[in-house]
Formats: sequence, structure tokens, C-alpha cells
Amino acid sequence: MKPWHLLPALLLTCLAPGQEVAPKLKPHPQAVKNSHAPGEVDRPEMLPFIIRDSGTLPGIVVDEMEAALVGEWQYSTHTPPYIGLGYLHDMKSSKGHKSVTFTPDLPQDGWYEVRLAHCYNVRRSTRTPVTIHHAEGETSIRINQQEEPKHGRLFRSLGKFRFKAGRAGWVRISNEGTEENKVVIADAVQFLAVAAE
Repeated sequence: MKPWHLLPALLLTCLAPGQEVAPKLKPHPQAVKNSHAPGEVDRPEMLPFIIRDSGTLPGIVVDEMEAALVGEWQYSTHTPPYIGLGYLHDMKSSKGHKSVTFTPDLPQDGWYEVRLAHCYNVRRSTRTPVTIHHAEGETSIRINQQEEPKHGRLFRSLGKFRFKAGRAGWVRISNEGTEENKVVIADAVQFLAVAAE
């Protein structure tokens, strides 16, 4: 039997010479504590796709630790991959009354591809609502969080939008209209500068 429970620790300690350890991360102060023991995961084969340090990714990445929460969201590390410490889920409760808003501090006006990170399996919502607030207004879509994201098995593209510099734009995930027996996942949002449309 393989010691899967030791893999997260091993991934953090097996660094190449000269490679820096990611900065110490702290959970979101409003989030409910993780109910799973360290290393308890349902898909150990996905552990290599975890990105511990969002600073190693291109563009601007806003993790759930920096997001604004409405309602109770719980931390989890049970289903890798994820960004940073883990991800949040809505605990299948208070449908229509919970949201997570990711607000970037963008360096300049321009077009950005917006990518949303989430882990995936059959326990996820198939109609998670996501709203992108950009320079032209708001765009709302629904995504299937049971589907594997195409970028690194972690990020899915929500489209390209024009944003003003600073903190005028945001992306919001909510649990409104999602299935009573499915969970909504909130992990991170990435903003990648692209050429004008």
C-alpha cells in the first residue's frame, strides 16, 4: 500500500537546490475549518497538479484567501488539484445566499483572458453561476464544475474582457440556482493580459 497521506508533505520538501519555499499561507479568516485530515484525498493521482504558490503563475492571480465571502464557505483539500492552501465549497447549504468575489489589482487598462480554477468530480454543481464585472458592464455565465478544466487540469477560460486598471473589476461565484445535493467550488481566478479584441 502506498503512503498517499505523506505525499503533500513530500511535495513541499522535495525542492530543487536553490528553489524557494512558497510563502507561509493563512486560511481565509471567515472560512469554516477543513473537515479532512492532512493528506486525506480522494484522488491522489491529481496531487502533482496542485499549485502551492500562485506567484509562480503568469498574470494576476487572486486566490480564495484574498476573496470576499458572503455566507459560510468551508475549506477543503480533499479533491486535488487546487491553488495554495486548498479551495472553498458551499457545503450544499443556503442555496442562493452565498458568494465568493475575487477582485484583482490590475496594472493597466486592457483586455484580459479570465480563467477560473476549480477541482472537479461528480459531486460538483453542473450549473455554477459566475459573473464577470468588466469595463463594459457584467457578463454572467453558468459552468459545469464536473467537467475537467482544460488548462493544467485546474483552470477553465471564462472568456476575454476589457478591464480598467486597479480594482474596478471582479469575478463572483455564487450558489444561486445550483443543485441542492451538489457543491459549488471557489478556488482562484487568473487574469492574463491579451491583445485587444
